[in-house]
Amino acid sequence: MDDPQVAAYLERIGVVHPPEPDIDALRTLQRAHLCSVPFENLSVHLGEPIVLDEQALFSKIVQRNRGGFCYELNGAFAALLTALGYRVSLHSARVFGGARFGPPLDHMPLRIELAEPWLVDVGFGRFSDYPLRLDIRDDQTDPSGTFRVVEHSEDLDVLHDGQPQLRVDPRPYQLDDFAPTCWWQQTSPDSHFTQSLTCSLRTKTGRITLSGDRLIETVGAARTETTVPADELLAAYQRHFGITLDRPPVLRDRDKVGLTPLL
Repeated sequence: MDDPQVAAYLERIGVVHPPEPDIDALRTLQRAHLCSVPFENLSVHLGEPIVLDEQALFSKIVQRNRGGFCYELNGAFAALLTALGYRVSLHSARVFGGARFGPPLDHMPLRIELAEPWLVDVGFGRFSDYPLRLDIRDDQTDPSGTFRVVEHSEDLDVLHDGQPQLRVDPRPYQLDDFAPTCWWQQTSPDSHFTQSLTCSLRTKTGRITLSGDRLIETVGAARTETTVPADELLAAYQRHFGITLDRPPVLRDRDKVGLTPLL
């Protein structure tokens, strides 16, 4: 990522260029990213291929003012952080599904090496607002709740308010390593991303989510839900998320979702 791209990315998330790559700047960058770039899977339902390439991710997230899911958001953010001077590595994580952890490479968080190691994640939807220390086993308080990192064999489990969320592999990976799972996530009828249509953004006071035609807004503990008429969906994406679409995404028919060859 060159200097003009870094400047454009920082403008996208509303942050001035940090004077040095330290933890204070990292905290500011993560929170700003979460409040500016939505977690969304619209490409899956618009028939847009998701390409795990730094330039493709920059084009989508910065130039087209879109969001994405974990591989896209954390992949692009990793490139930005690297360009700013941070030591960044990509990691595989298994997501806890309520009964057990999912498969490896199911999620892709980041590890940042400063004087101490930090977990950074802007691609998990509702998660920590700020980086989490990976070398601390006590509770870590965050605006989004209480987090704890515990050891599980050679992996690290991340708990949110006492509930397991992620099992992180300490070994570093390359972005290309996630391509097969990314393809599965956007094509398999068993993928959560082909079964749901969502666009969600952290706000200063809570979160706003457009799930299909349901607009869900939370402010603190208060939650409201309204139905958006079909002819107002495009305006809702623009108004709440800054996303301009030429047609509204339509949830794919599960029976018609197929696994096309990975080229």
